[in-house]
Amino acid sequence: MKAYHFIGIKGTGMSALAQILADSGISVQGSDIDKYIFTQDALENKNIPILPFSKDNLQEGLTVIAGNAFKDDHEEIQEAKRLGLPFYRYHEFLGEWLQKYTSIAVTGAHGKTSTTGLLAHVLKQNFPISYLIGDGTGCGDINSEYFVFEACEYRRHFLAYEPDYAIMTNVDFDHPDYFTDIHDVYSSFQQMADRVKKGIVACGDDEYLQSIQAKVPVVYYGLNENNDFQAKNIRIEDGKTTFDVHVRNDYYDTFQINGFGTHNILNALAVIAICQYENMQADEINQMVSFEGVKRRFSEKTFHNQILIDDYAHHPKEIEATIEAARKKYPDKEIVAIFQPHTFTRTKTFLNEFAAALSTADCIYLCDIFGSAREKQSDLTIQDVQKLIDGSKVLELDQVDILEQHKNSVLVFMGAGDIQKYQQAYEKNN
Repeated sequence: MKAYHFIGIKGTGMSALAQILADSGISVQGSDIDKYIFTQDALENKNIPILPFSKDNLQEGLTVIAGNAFKDDHEEIQEAKRLGLPFYRYHEFLGEWLQKYTSIAVTGAHGKTSTTGLLAHVLKQNFPISYLIGDGTGCGDINSEYFVFEACEYRRHFLAYEPDYAIMTNVDFDHPDYFTDIHDVYSSFQQMADRVKKGIVACGDDEYLQSIQAKVPVVYYGLNENNDFQAKNIRIEDGKTTFDVHVRNDYYDTFQINGFGTHNILNALAVIAICQYENMQADEINQMVSFEGVKRRFSEKTFHNQILIDDYAHHPKEIEATIEAARKKYPDKEIVAIFQPHTFTRTKTFLNEFAAALSTADCIYLCDIFGSAREKQSDLTIQDVQKLIDGSKVLELDQVDILEQHKNSVLVFMGAGDIQKYQQAYEKNN
């Protein structure tokens, strides 16, 4: 029987893929740093061994899958190649694996993880499926008909895939350490569209996606009149977002979701469109109302007299969307943003945009920039962000008790680095 070794198994995509293989009856192990990362919980629950990095982990008979964050000079990669073991990068292996199924790729600058999670939730209520979500969640089923997976545009890795269907949520400039500008990003999505085999579901409210050319049918969704699937009559009922869906101007059905804000409605429309395209009934699709969300996407809890929200938002558009969702869910509460920028290149590129997005909160705290292993130190500091936002404060880890003064407020901790440590310190001290 084949056995697989994952180099960097705690990565969100790697962890999910390892779980899928283990669920499929395949022997899996992996290696990573000793530091606790939330993705390891699911691996440990499935008894998947996690080893410290060492070339001694490699032996004859293993097939090796390496995370994209690790360069070819990593000791385990060098040993794998010395032994002549079958070797894949994460996206290369995933590109081969998905060919077994009716595959649905979910891609876009923002909203990939939440949309993938919602689609997986709806499909698994009705079919045996496999899915890979970018929050580290993976599930395999040997009887799967569908394989739903998150496809990241970074370094054009998603061009390793030839999915049957693709959902495209939006095109936006991000990853400035790789993409040169918005046109470079758009070109990558156009290249991805050329690889889709059966159909594309795209957000028609996005000006770039309106221009996508494809050899397969493109179905558009959004709030504007010209979309094939349009949400109308949006309202809050019984603590949920409710909206009517019209398909090519004809009323289709009414749907409810637990999420708040325009971005969550758009994510739901994408799922409704692909499921209707696959001939699912409206009552089956409406099971999305029981979806509770994915990890680190508007994950909330009550803490004394406050609401604490943990969110992965690390781009100005995502910050705007998260704060909007908090306002819609808690219209009578103060919204407090606690934000940790992720990477110096992104912070420098979007300095003014970050300031504008954060200013939509009532009170703003800023944490030191979380640098990337891919970039060198920078002269940029969190004070460069602070001076652009009137009234904002820099928050040190040993000063988190200051947040206690925001009685009956919503504290939104945002970032893609280790922002959770600020929330954890606050909870521990109070």
